[in-house]
Order: sequence, then C-alpha cells, then structure tokens
Amino acid sequence: MRATELLRNKFGVSQLYKYEVKDGDEVVLEVFWHPLTITERESIQKKVDAGEGNDFALGLMVEKALDEDGRRIFQDGEIASLKNAVAASILQDIQLAMLSSGTEHKVEEAKADLKSK
Repeated sequence: MRATELLRNKFGVSQLYKYEVKDGDEVVLEVFWHPLTITERESIQKKVDAGEGNDFALGLMVEKALDEDGRRIFQDGEIASLKNAVAASILQDIQLAMLSSGTEHKVEEAKADLKSK
C-alpha cells in the first residue's frame, strides 16, 4: 500500500468526530465534523483575518460544524451573532474539540455510515 493510501485510509476526510455541548447532564447540542483539509484551511483563512487566531477558530467552527445528518448547523452570516450573543467559553470548547480532533471525539461508525449513504 502506498503512503498516500495509508494516510487517506487512516486519517482521511471520511473520519467523523462528535462533540456534545452540555448544560449539566443535559446535551444541548451535538456537533459533528470531518477533519480539516489544507484546502479548507486556506479557504477559511481567506474569509477571516488571517492574523487573528480567534477569527480562524470561529470560521472553522462555522464552516465545518454539522448535524448528525451531515448538514451545516451554522451559516456564514451568523459569525457576528455568535461572537456577541454566546458565551466565549462555550464556543472555545467546540473550537478546541474541532482543532484537536483527537480520538476522544471520533465516531467509530463514520466510515460505515458514509458508505451506506
């Protein structure tokens, strides 16, 4: 197996991650996402102030966050509203989970689900 195939199979965009936003024990929102590609990162950087890390992380969240059916849960025009009306700590928790995309957020059935759609 070639290195590209090996990396794509193990770490490709078919991977799916999930983060639960909770209020106490109640799950308020489930956020799903696929890994960030270099092309997506470049696109997000063009949309936001590249020198402002917070804007990149918020842009990443808005661009990549999905519901369980694979639809975007935020729209580009909602960035100002999120900045002004949602606690920064909540947004930062989602963004950190998305930036780390570690195995603690991985959805094991992602490949099977994607193949069945």
